[in-house]
Amino acid sequence: MTGRPSDPSPTPEAQASAQPRPKPWIEGIHAYVPGKSASDDGRPLIKLSANENPLGTSTLAIAARREANRPSAYPDPDSRELRSALAELHGLDPTRIACGTGSDEILNLAAQGFAGPGDEVVYVRYGFAVYDIAARRCGAEPVVAPDRDYGTDVDALLACVTERTRVVFVANPNNPTGSYIDAAELARLHAGLRSDVLLVIDQAYGEYLSDEKDDGGLALAAAHDNVLVTRTFSKIYGLAGDRVGWATGAPGLIDVINRIRGPFNVGISGQAAAVAAVRDQDFVRASRDHNSAERARFTAAMAALGNHGIRPVPSKANFVLVLFEGTLSAKSALDALTEAGYAVRHLPGQGLPNALRITIGTAAQMDEVTQVIQRAAEAAS
Repeated sequence: MTGRPSDPSPTPEAQASAQPRPKPWIEGIHAYVPGKSASDDGRPLIKLSANENPLGTSTLAIAARREANRPSAYPDPDSRELRSALAELHGLDPTRIACGTGSDEILNLAAQGFAGPGDEVVYVRYGFAVYDIAARRCGAEPVVAPDRDYGTDVDALLACVTERTRVVFVANPNNPTGSYIDAAELARLHAGLRSDVLLVIDQAYGEYLSDEKDDGGLALAAAHDNVLVTRTFSKIYGLAGDRVGWATGAPGLIDVINRIRGPFNVGISGQAAAVAAVRDQDFVRASRDHNSAERARFTAAMAALGNHGIRPVPSKANFVLVLFEGTLSAKSALDALTEAGYAVRHLPGQGLPNALRITIGTAAQMDEVTQVIQRAAEAAS
């Protein structure tokens, strides 16, 4: 009797070394590192490292969250009430809104839905760290455009677009630099892209812009088939712990997001709190006003230390990127702030070893942060 010879059994050594292997592009991902809330020895710090709202959360949102807490039930998979509230506030069609587990989920889905192996995803240097992760996660190649003094350079972005480009990410205001491009520049960027390239406008900090500084992103998303705008409830709305985000764009874009998002991605309490937060625009205005005033004071205080080589990057967000270009290094300033009880963001992994991103906190906190940096600068001189 003839037949196919049996394969030799693997050796014990081969069996021991065999294991599931990730796709090669996954191995290129450096996991997102959140801002610290404690020192290396475990001491709690005042957290100015994650761009959280120092005013907390709307009392209406807190009450709605408490009343809606039903952990045994599944949430509405379509977040219908929340989409309706967002549509009413922003003058949008609710069918052109998708909700996500923070805007992070939607940013990842945008890359996954429209790019893959052999494609390119473009974003500006010193952009949000999730863009690199989103590109690599779907096997696409991240392409980093040069910045213009820590800000978005439209011409540099367009110069990086090739026939392989499928997605362009732009944060406006940008994280971690706080820089901003106006409506004319954003429209020029869109006009320079092919119609088959998806422009994702990340407006995580969009609510911190005054009305006259509207970048026109929502209007672009309403008028064109290749623009997706993302927003989050983690920043000005003070709901970072509930992980609620949303996006708006053409029906085809929203259809793709809904096809691949998690089926119950926003919880019951998160949806209820977000609906109440949307309807409490007094809290939003108070948060914006506080941020504008304290950001201006802190920026001026840092600019006054220019003789020590300290320079704040102009910011439209709820943080300021402070550059240390003199005798005081960013690491030494970080250590001084940690010793004083503050956590701020040092980002050498994003090419910013000479800078600290400092969230705008309360007036008292910003005064103390200023004093700590001033003392450290004088001691280093």
